[in-house]
Amino acid sequence: MYITFIIFIKVCFVILAISHLYLKLKHKDGSKTDKTIVFWKERLEFIFVILMAALLIYLFKPDSNRDILITHETKILLYLFGFILLITANWEDFIHESPFYKMLQKIV
Repeated sequence: MYITFIIFIKVCFVILAISHLYLKLKHKDGSKTDKTIVFWKERLEFIFVILMAALLIYLFKPDSNRDILITHETKILLYLFGFILLITANWEDFIHESPFYKMLQKIV
């Protein structure tokens, strides 16, 4: 039931993300509807990360004496969680503050 809830949250997030992209393409990204969509999209993303963190804590708790049972759905969620973390990472801070990037800017 927990995995189903996580999948439901992710589906809602995807629907909101697609809606936001649609409004952005129609140049309505500052509208009240878009602001509401972005608000709930960010909240659902946060909820998804918290639920996935709780799942990881449950699955890999070091003091439990049970075998880890990872179902197909759990594997898919962990796989997608990795991509979500990569996509939503703050790459601008990493790239713009890296010494290599600063050196490259000075050279160019």
